[in-house]
Amino acid sequence: MRPADSVTARAQKGRSPNLHPGVEEEAEIILTFDDNRLASLVFGQYDQNLAHLERRLNVTAIANGNRVTVKGTPEASELGRRVLEGLYERARQGVTLAPGDVDGAIQESSLQGSLFPTAEAPTPGLTAFDQIATRRRGPVRARNAAQNAYIKALKQHELVFAEGPAGTGKTWLAVGYAVSLLEAGQVDRLILSRPAVEAGERLGFLPGDMREKVDPYLRPIYDALYDFMEARHVDRGLQTGMIEIAPLAFMRGRTLTNSVVLLDEAQNTTSMQMKMFLTRLGENSRMIINGDPTQIDLPPGQKSGLIEAVRILDGVEGIARVTFKEQDVVRHDLVRRIVTAYDEAGRQEPLPQDRNR
Repeated sequence: MRPADSVTARAQKGRSPNLHPGVEEEAEIILTFDDNRLASLVFGQYDQNLAHLERRLNVTAIANGNRVTVKGTPEASELGRRVLEGLYERARQGVTLAPGDVDGAIQESSLQGSLFPTAEAPTPGLTAFDQIATRRRGPVRARNAAQNAYIKALKQHELVFAEGPAGTGKTWLAVGYAVSLLEAGQVDRLILSRPAVEAGERLGFLPGDMREKVDPYLRPIYDALYDFMEARHVDRGLQTGMIEIAPLAFMRGRTLTNSVVLLDEAQNTTSMQMKMFLTRLGENSRMIINGDPTQIDLPPGQKSGLIEAVRILDGVEGIARVTFKEQDVVRHDLVRRIVTAYDEAGRQEPLPQDRNR
């Protein structure tokens, strides 16, 4: 991953004279990047990426021009080196880096380190996280092992279930993958669906036509679309029908061929709705179903179609299931802590929606 002429590193390992016997030695690794501009991208604005690295690995990372000094335990310092080198290589490829990419690089580098415990470097790309790519966004790499498994499942299976809390990238990555298939000409349409209201799909009281009624509920999907596609291409796709917004209630009776079909917030489908949706799959189509089983808004006593479908279809050939946990949240650090707090509270006292299971 690291071209020899791009980065130079020097390691100084030894016990500090002030350390008492038995205290773990401290290692110092100095990295020098040849391109000052790329180095500044790796460090982040006001060195925010280095600060994030320090918090995650419990090291100190001090930048000076195109040079950074990493100090910490030998293992943490070495991991920090691999992370920074990986980020530098991604910056060379034109990828915009953010603190979340630092988290992804840490997980990816940790995986490489666990598989290759010796000093010999692994073959480039052998254990690299998988990625998707669109024209507007460029390559987007998984930020953790769960996202990596998700992207691999999307590429290998016709039907994928993804379960997990908010902020894990389920919808965002699904839309990105769908857009990549659309741009590659592997499918003709992108169909987006979601239960429009909490306890059924009674949309009549909302003003406007069908799209105007449903749009507020599909805003997260729209946001992802505009992340991966130019706005003019999204608008043109909506006008021509290449991109279709379809309320779940309007899917009945259709056969969806040559399409990528995404059902979001699937935990709020009933058993009948889920079975109806699953049987819409036509030739040369992919289906992605996302949901958070802890956020069920169905009436008391109503079974979630997502939970039932995952149970019934377990082990069926051609179907994959990926489960995200609270530690897989890739939004702001505070979101991760909020999800963890609610999860711990739920173990002590079941949340009201848990009684719907």
